[in-house]
Amino acid sequence: MPINKDVEVTKVKLPQYQSMKIVIYGKDSCSYCKRAVELAKQLKSQGHGDYEYFDIVEAGIDAAALGELVGKPVRTVPQIFVEGEPIGGYTELVTLTSIL
Repeated sequence: MPINKDVEVTKVKLPQYQSMKIVIYGKDSCSYCKRAVELAKQLKSQGHGDYEYFDIVEAGIDAAALGELVGKPVRTVPQIFVEGEPIGGYTELVTLTSIL
């Protein structure tokens, strides 16, 4: 999936996201999912909010259901939401956190 940092970052209002709720949909076999969880743990330890992780295999969430949550078809995980807004995957989370 191509990364459009301008679009993703312009959705963010910094004061609103300095204490953010991150929701990550992924699976245990995914290295980018693991990295996203580790980054979310770091953010939590630094006082930037909290996170929740859903293993899509354990939760029985298929690609169609995940696409409905995101608002478009998805083929990859992780799918990450910040304050209820889908931001993309791990790379977009890194981009967002780099401006905190």
